[in-house]
Amino acid sequence: MQNTPRGMRLHIGIFGRRNVGKSSILNKLTEQDISIVSETAGTTTDPVEKAMELLPLGPVLFVDTAGVDDEGSLGEKRIEKTKQVFDRTDLAIIVSEKPEWDSFETALYEKCRKREIPVIAVLNKADLKNAEEMEFDGLKKLGLDPVIVSVKENRGIEKLKEKIIKSAPDEFLSPPAIVSDLVPPGELALLVVPIDLEAPKGRLILPQVQTMRELLDNDSMVMAVKERELQNALQLLNKPPALVVTDSQAFLKVSADVPKSIGLTSFSILFARLKGELREFIKGTMAIDSLKSGHKVLICESCTHHAIGDDIGRVKIPRWLTQYTGAKLEFETYSGHDFPENVADYNLIIHCGGCMTNRREILSRIAKANSAGVPITNYGLTIAYSLGIFERALEPFPIAKMIYEESAQLNQIAK
Repeated sequence: MQNTPRGMRLHIGIFGRRNVGKSSILNKLTEQDISIVSETAGTTTDPVEKAMELLPLGPVLFVDTAGVDDEGSLGEKRIEKTKQVFDRTDLAIIVSEKPEWDSFETALYEKCRKREIPVIAVLNKADLKNAEEMEFDGLKKLGLDPVIVSVKENRGIEKLKEKIIKSAPDEFLSPPAIVSDLVPPGELALLVVPIDLEAPKGRLILPQVQTMRELLDNDSMVMAVKERELQNALQLLNKPPALVVTDSQAFLKVSADVPKSIGLTSFSILFARLKGELREFIKGTMAIDSLKSGHKVLICESCTHHAIGDDIGRVKIPRWLTQYTGAKLEFETYSGHDFPENVADYNLIIHCGGCMTNRREILSRIAKANSAGVPITNYGLTIAYSLGIFERALEPFPIAKMIYEESAQLNQIAK
């Protein structure tokens, strides 16, 4: 399980003031010296991440953050990095050394509550006070029963681990399916996996690997081919596959080679519903028809890979969108955990499949886009729409196709 991708791990953010012992708690939880510990306030600068197995919960990712009360111009940058962590936090630990919270801790709690993030309150440095005799009426009114910890005396760490396990969100314990609900046990999924310059040497890309693994876990059969061998592979089969899944970049060729009686979609569209919200992405895709010259399109990538000459996000999608709309559009790219504050400045947001981040971060970005009134979609849906095969790509998802048809009718009425 140590090789579980970070995007599939429960993200646990550790927040609080400077020098309340966040890093010390992380080191105790992981039983390693991950974060630098010092009496000097503000030792932690950029968020520090540690992936581990927290049994019986499974794979988790702890994220230690800078203090929210940091000072100066450098402190402001640290706080900005901490704010980014909220958008990908599944479970928050708020650390204080006071029995009751004031404006700092309350503000952190409100940020979590707004995002519907479960919160664990921790009172650290219990060795310096008689914590057991203290009252926590204010916290209990918020529904929080604080965990009392003393890192120095190694007290309360096991209770904190137990609290983390009990507080894990249900969606982490029962994650949505990638493809197993579309391919019954004993049926075949045919995967089209182009091997191009962006494919990692000696490996397949993460969405392909995760899709294969889920199909095998589901007792389904898997066949993987490159796009050039697809026609021959279909002819070799004595029974059609239950589903064909392709890399979005090969959508047009694969759509031409696969009979319409066979379901077809892409890895990116599968991940649109796994990591995001397919309903919202479909509605966002429809906004492509409203793009005009001068409009700004934001391209978001969860990873920070080195872009090649024919990069999908920087070259291919802009080219296909320009060809489809006939408009002179402005494109801007953000990578990793960076996401612009001025979302309202854009006319459309196009996100990658999100295989390198978690569902929480994608949902946070969808919420920000909705709040700003900006449509948001993803790579696979954008490519399918631009190439004129959108309806076919949604065939395996009856509800999604219905949403598209209803949106298309409303758009037609509006015209």
